[in-house]
Amino acid sequence: MSSNAISWFEIYVEDMARAKAFYEGVFQVTLSQIPAPNTEMWAFEGNPDVYGAHGALVKMPGFEVGKNSVLVYFACEDCAVTQARVAQFGGQIKGNKRSIGEHGFISLVFDPEGNLIGLHSFK
Repeated sequence: MSSNAISWFEIYVEDMARAKAFYEGVFQVTLSQIPAPNTEMWAFEGNPDVYGAHGALVKMPGFEVGKNSVLVYFACEDCAVTQARVAQFGGQIKGNKRSIGEHGFISLVFDPEGNLIGLHSFK
């Protein structure tokens, strides 16, 4: 069986309302709540027939946020356009859009919870 290396991701948060507003606003998506005992989860919509991993914002007792040991890149049409919405929704830019050669472009930003995330585009 062949598959992509990443099948699911979770971004741990303390202030779910703030984090949800950031990701919905910056990426112009609507997150859907996933019922889970003792955990608040809001998932990014996904289509299993389309390239890319699925994941959720997660608020769970006992998990620290903002340690940045894993970096998730979100697919964008143009990461400069997406990056331009980051501050408006409470985030900060760590690294402006830059070329990574034949692999496209990336930007690095912090969400309001202190998580470092990547933006990736081919434009």
